[in-house]
Amino acid sequence: MQQSLVLLQNQGDVLPLSADTPLIFVAGQGADDIGLQAGGWTIEWQGATGNITPGTTILQGIEAAVADTADVRFNRFGNFERLLDDSGQPLIADIGIAVLSEPPYAEGVGDSATLSFSQSELDMLARLRSQSKVLVVVLISGRPLIINDILDQADAVVAAWLPGTEGNGVADVLFGSVPFTGKLSFTWPAAVPEGAADFATLPADMVLFPRGYGLITE
Repeated sequence: MQQSLVLLQNQGDVLPLSADTPLIFVAGQGADDIGLQAGGWTIEWQGATGNITPGTTILQGIEAAVADTADVRFNRFGNFERLLDDSGQPLIADIGIAVLSEPPYAEGVGDSATLSFSQSELDMLARLRSQSKVLVVVLISGRPLIINDILDQADAVVAAWLPGTEGNGVADVLFGSVPFTGKLSFTWPAAVPEGAADFATLPADMVLFPRGYGLITE
């Protein structure tokens, strides 16, 4: 699973993260939900949210990967404004990790005209961006989605697909125990194509990332 993660963006080489980062904010329901990590065709045909089966969430993996001196705080909505510093100002995380996730689906139930994350997920991302020095976005999805605006807000973006029950595998790559080596097996579109489309032959202005793309870390 670790080899399937694709690093789409890594401005300033912020990844891999340091295990002794002092303060880390983690946000998004997908950070602590086995069902969202697993997607459809799991315990049920359409999948389900929550602890549908034993496993490790991405949040649990992060908590296990960091040093004892690191402070990891989680809020699924990205609401950290009540955490204050000694002067009464909102704390600013050294690293913010936003896990954006699609709801579980299978077959036509998951059809989408926009191929976008929900507005609530995007609002969570904006809140975390405002309280993080550096923002890392992890995408949980079974397909490429339209992420142009997300790239504009994030320092690093990782396509984690549907990692299943082993969220610690995602944390291993984020924190450098295992390097990023994954490559896209298809073209990632910059916009929703009109009608049926062969991603391999999209015009250049419709391509966000070409087939075979993927940044490498050591």
